Amino acid sequence: MKEMAASPRAQFPSPRLRWRLLKDRAARYGFAVGGVSTIVFVVAIAFYLVWVVLPLFRPAGAEPAAAFGADGAAAALVADEYGETAARHLPDGRVEFLRLADGTRLGGASPLPLGARATAYGRAEPSTGVFAYGLDDGRAVVLKQAFRVSYPQDRRVVTPALERPLGEEPLVLDEEGAAVVRIAVQDAEDEATVAGLLDDGRVVLVHFAKSVSLLDESVSLERSASEVPAPGHPVDYLLLDRRQQALYLAARDGRLSHYDVRDKSAPRLVERLRLVPEGRELTALAFLNGDYSLLAGDSGGTVRQWTLVRVGGEQRLRAIRLFEAFDAPVVAIAPEQARKGFAAAAADGTVGVFHSTAHRTLLRRAADPPPRLLAFAPRADWLLLEGGGRLALWRVRNEHPEVSWQALWGRVWYEGYDRPMWIWQSSAATDDFEPKYSLTPLAFGTLKAAFYAMLLAVPLSILGAIYTAQFMAPRMRQAVKPVIEIMEALPTVVLGFLAGLWLAPYVEKHLPGLLAVALALPPALLLAAWLWRHTPLSLRRWVPDGWEAALLLPWVAAVTWAGVAASGPLEDWLFGGDMRLWLTKEMGIPFDQRNAIVVGLAMGFAVIPTIFSIAEDAIFGVPRHLIHGSLALGATPWQTLVRVVLLTASPGIFSAIMIGLGRAVGETMIVLMATGNTPVMDFSPFQGFRTLSANIAVELPESEVGSTHYRVLFLGGLVLFVATFVLNTAAEMVRQRLRRRYSSL
Repeated sequence: MKEMAASPRAQFPSPRLRWRLLKDRAARYGFAVGGVSTIVFVVAIAFYLVWVVLPLFRPAGAEPAAAFGADGAAAALVADEYGETAARHLPDGRVEFLRLADGTRLGGASPLPLGARATAYGRAEPSTGVFAYGLDDGRAVVLKQAFRVSYPQDRRVVTPALERPLGEEPLVLDEEGAAVVRIAVQDAEDEATVAGLLDDGRVVLVHFAKSVSLLDESVSLERSASEVPAPGHPVDYLLLDRRQQALYLAARDGRLSHYDVRDKSAPRLVERLRLVPEGRELTALAFLNGDYSLLAGDSGGTVRQWTLVRVGGEQRLRAIRLFEAFDAPVVAIAPEQARKGFAAAAADGTVGVFHSTAHRTLLRRAADPPPRLLAFAPRADWLLLEGGGRLALWRVRNEHPEVSWQALWGRVWYEGYDRPMWIWQSSAATDDFEPKYSLTPLAFGTLKAAFYAMLLAVPLSILGAIYTAQFMAPRMRQAVKPVIEIMEALPTVVLGFLAGLWLAPYVEKHLPGLLAVALALPPALLLAAWLWRHTPLSLRRWVPDGWEAALLLPWVAAVTWAGVAASGPLEDWLFGGDMRLWLTKEMGIPFDQRNAIVVGLAMGFAVIPTIFSIAEDAIFGVPRHLIHGSLALGATPWQTLVRVVLLTASPGIFSAIMIGLGRAVGETMIVLMATGNTPVMDFSPFQGFRTLSANIAVELPESEVGSTHYRVLFLGGLVLFVATFVLNTAAEMVRQRLRRRYSSL
């Protein structure tokens, strides 16, 4: 056979064809690069979130930094915030200063008056540095441990010193001169209180009101004394809280007497209880930071947290946590000075670090020799241990003890509350505050916002898409669909602004009328359909097919206007003139102006265009031959819609709903501006909430980088990321299954 020579045109494409091939290749590579870049960026975001969050769950650690001999047994240890110097308060009234790096003695002091002998030692709340020695003549010396920091030649120098916050002279506790056996002290800006157990069994409470001279800034004290009612048991532990309102007397057998000493002239017994189970001995007792809770260690190796709970208008102690800490008796407890953590030591030398609110055992480590005294540095990054004639310094790594699964997602019994609760409260005005990082109310608020938004958006958008795609006239559809899609271009910050400043007050003012409109519209639309059905055919012919919906616009507007206009009379008739007050008093339902109804209306308005547009495209894209075939077989338009169109378009409709839900879950500006941002667990439509996204927007700019608060906010972002990923993955699986199931139609 004779071969035909190839055409020059086939060997050399035309410039136009070459340009088209080049554009096709560029588009193919461009789409590939864009898709891969999107995946890379999403994965990078996920890895960054995990990288920021991961330190929250890093275990605590402790490494010995120094150890040296110590003369005698100290009554208390105090370290400076840098872990460089320390003070040992000895039971005989002497104070010894040490350099912690090598144990070098930096000096000491003997602050007791000449001829006096120390018979008791007591320490105030650790952050104040105040402590006191009780003397054998019924007096007390109140001192303050200070660490003065200077920078000669740009080098930090910490100099320990003692101050006398209540004057140079010893304070008289007992005018009869009985020796002080136990002592407790607290010092505040305008008052100080000292409680003492005397050797004759009496317990005295001495209050000092301070006044500062305007001339020389000297402090004068006004003394008042009273006697505490006998506890009825031995007093081995004497504690006074920092607010100088509660006094605790405890015995080694576990019995405790709790006194209300707000009226210093008449201390009152509040309750008697047992801190440890029968058969066990109370071996250690200390305040947790803030002095709202007591930590009681017993001979069985457990530590119980007792906290003040309001019962019948009075503060009473309740046991809220139990730490099964050791296999040997607890011998020492040392609270942190800025957090709700504490360290404890057992007789067998085991030292543990715990966090009360998170209910976590953070660290367990053996110490040799077994310590009998513990003390944290102010930043809780150094731990002093003394026992067996040696003093040791541990470097503690424990940055985020507040975080645990229970603290993040479970009910937590916080100090000052009468029951366990879910609470998010990351900041407060006082240092006594305990940050509360429960993500549950934020996740609940996110779901609540999405629920009320979808409750409005899904019926309106899906039914509107069905009517627009199947029953509306083409010319009318060409006008309606672009208008609804343009709604999606409205910035959510504008919608949030309008919802917060205009819609929320309007809803509050016309709430009865709006509820009446919601109840009246469905029967009104059914009535309109019935009237149209019974309208004479001669009149119905004036309206072209597919334009019937236009007649509903004035009808809906009239019903809405009538309902809103009737708001005042309805409120006077049914709710006594104030529906908000009626809901609160009669129904017990709190009402917030910026509530879930406002968010549902505003965010539903923002989500409707997304769902409508995708669903309408899916319904309109159903092949016409399927519809015509169904009608030709005798099915009615509604039967065709339900049994053919909706089934075929179900993957697209489902995708529209899931995309709308994803937008509602991640929406920030509307919920930020249209709610009160109160993280409460209440599904009521009349109350506000706080979502994860809004919480991040509000608090992240002011959080300290690297802090627990900062990382927990990123954890909230990671939760949103994972939830969205799981939701979209599940939605895609369902969509593919629907597509396979109904692809044969």
